[in-house]
Parts: sequence; C-alpha cells; structure tokens
Amino acid sequence: MEKKSIHEIISVIFKAVTLAMGVAVVVLSCLGSLEPQTAVTLLGIGLACAGISMLEKR
Repeated sequence: MEKKSIHEIISVIFKAVTLAMGVAVVVLSCLGSLEPQTAVTLLGIGLACAGISMLEKR
C-alpha cells in the first residue's frame, strides 16, 4: 500500500466535500425540500473547499 502525505489526503477531502455539496443541492432541490438560503450556504461551502483545493497545488 502506498503511503500518501497528509497534504494529498486533505486535498482529496476538500474535493470530496466540493462534490458532495453540489450533489446535495441538486438532489434536495429535486425533492423540493431545500430553502434558497440553505442552497446558497451549501454551495458556498463547496466553493470554499474548491478554492482551498486549488490554492494548495504547487
């Protein structure tokens, strides 16, 4: 098993959170159980994680 550095693991986590927030907003919107303010909050969290992930690359 290949050992990964902590930076690689954190990068994967931020990318996963970004994807999860986007999917959550789409699914909850389709189900009709999502307030607009909540959707903006979830997408903001996802965007922040995507930004952090992009800034980490060297």
